[in-house]
Amino acid sequence: MIIKILGKGCPKCKALEEQATLAIAEIGIDASIEKVTDIDQIMDMGVMITPALVIDGEIKSVGKLLSKDRIIALLKT
Repeated sequence: MIIKILGKGCPKCKALEEQATLAIAEIGIDASIEKVTDIDQIMDMGVMITPALVIDGEIKSVGKLLSKDRIIALLKT
């Protein structure tokens, strides 16, 4: 599983990455986290507001800081 955090590195982007890391550790799945900071790549994915969470190529959240539990729920679907 590939999880992408889209954002330029703002505090919310960093916090989303931390929550995603905690979520992966809690449920023990094999996943990697990639940070996408290039604004052109972010816009090419159709995202205009960051942070954004992408799981296996599917945009799951835009413009929100999700909790660990919410990310776990998204990872299980």
